[in-house]
This record gives sequence, C-alpha cells and structure tokens, in this order.
Amino acid sequence: MSNLSAKLRSLASNDPAKAAACDAVAALAAAAASIAAVIRQPDAEALLGATSGSANTDGDDQKALDVLADEMIERALAAVPAVAAYLSEEQDTAVPLHDDGQVIVASDPLDGSSNIDTNVSVGTIFSILPASGGILQPGRNQLAAGFFVYGPQTTLLVSFGGPVMAFQLGDDGQFHDMGWSVSITPDTREFAINASNMRHWQPDVAGYIADCLAGETGPRKVKFNMRWVGSLVADGWRIFRRGGIFLYPADARRGYEAGRLRLVYEANPVAFLVEAAGGKAIDGNAPILDLVPRTLHARVPLVFGSANEVDEFARYRP
Repeated sequence: MSNLSAKLRSLASNDPAKAAACDAVAALAAAAASIAAVIRQPDAEALLGATSGSANTDGDDQKALDVLADEMIERALAAVPAVAAYLSEEQDTAVPLHDDGQVIVASDPLDGSSNIDTNVSVGTIFSILPASGGILQPGRNQLAAGFFVYGPQTTLLVSFGGPVMAFQLGDDGQFHDMGWSVSITPDTREFAINASNMRHWQPDVAGYIADCLAGETGPRKVKFNMRWVGSLVADGWRIFRRGGIFLYPADARRGYEAGRLRLVYEANPVAFLVEAAGGKAIDGNAPILDLVPRTLHARVPLVFGSANEVDEFARYRP
C-alpha cells in the first residue's frame, strides 16, 4: 500500500509550486500525527477544558487543546522554507515565517473542539495558497486543501486540484492510501443542519427543510434522514463517503447574519475538496470558491454536498 510521503514525492517532481505545497502538506501530516497522539492519551483530559479567560479573534472560547494544536502546526510549518506565512483561526493576524516562501498555509487547527470532551471526532482543516497572491485570495487560487479527522481512525482527505485522495494513519506513524476513489454522489436522502435554530432561519432554509421533512407525501416525494454531528470534519467525512447536504446558513441571531463559518479556514478548503469530488459548495447563491474574503476572519454561510441536492436548495432562494 502506498503512503502519503511517496505520493507527495511523485506530485512534487516537476512543478515548483506543487512541490512547495507538498512540503507544507508533509509538515501538516507530521503535526496531525502528533495531535492525534495527544488526543488519544489517557492524560489528555488536562487539555480538554476551556483556557481561563481565553478566546480567539472571533470571540469563541478556546480549549487548551486548540492552543496546543495551533502551536504544533506553527512549529511544523516554521521548519519548512517554502511556507511564507501561517494564517490561523486561533491567531489575530498572519504569522510571517519565511520571506522567500512560495506558499501561505491557512488552518483551523482543531475544528469541532467544543466536542472534544464528548469523544466526538474533531479535526484539522487546511488551505494552501500561492504567496504571490497575498493574504486575502479567492478559494479558486488554492494549490491544495484538505482536512484530517481524529476519530476512530486518524484520516486525511487532500486534493492538489485533481482527484481527492484519502489516507489513514497507521501504527508506523505514516499516512497510508485507503484505496478509495473519493466521489460525492450527486443525489442524496440525507441532510445535516442544526434544527435547534429553526426559529431563526430565513424563509428559504425553513421552506427547504420543511419540504424535506414532509417525506414521500410532500413536494419532494422523498423520505429524508437528518444527520448532525456538529463537527464540520465529521459531517463532511460522512458526505464524502455516502453523499448528503450540509447546511450552516446565515440566520437572524446576532453574529450569524453573515454566516458563522470562516471563509479562509473552513469554507474555502472544504469547498475545494467538494468540487474536486464532484459536489458543489455555495454560500446560498454563489460558489464559495469565487468569494474574495474581506478580512482574514471573514464569516460566510456554507451549503455543500451532493451536487443535485445543492442545486435543489438553491431553487428555494428568493
């Protein structure tokens, strides 16, 4: 079975830009293996709680493990001359690393960390951009993107603009090819949304979900199941495996009017993978990858998954 290291060497052989992205992914994989080791240790409980009085730039409470994962990733990237800067959801501003670096790495170091003490899968999401494009670039500029999942298996989905590749961490500390041709089915009977926010939804979201819930006797004439983990990487992995649609829309709550997920650290890398796997990812109207972030921590609504179902949702938009 081939491993990630061999695949990266193959990809990097004839393209300097891709070689820089491969070096960054190799460093991220090493950091992810270390993060996975910390999470699975019995004494990791000391790292689960919120750091007293600590919040990231978006005002979210930071877990101690958020901070540790961020530090581990920054250290790993600092050792890679190809990385010009590190952008982190956990840090207010860009972290400059190497003046002559060719790529910028953006990351959510520990997605889903609010679930860490409930033994739900969490992960690391990353985006790799050309340094020549500056800090704020549309997602279409990404050279590579992916995410690690720390769950029953420690896994990686990654794309360099071609097919999405899947790897699993082995006992030898290496990520091995899972032999999976990653493709999101165009149709689905599963949706993922936090239904507890129903009273805050806009009419298009409320109408779409109501029609899904109406089942075979409703206008969709399909029986849908709802799935919601509340961890983007966990819900995303399921959709890559068997299809589905994920919705984290804007709503009427204060601070959610423009969406809640971060464009640079979450929506862009996920959308890059989704499109590479044959799915679609939109903010409700436009493709996520066409959006230009106005700020480093810009938020955005996110709807992604099976292409035909995303198109169906879009028809509910005013």
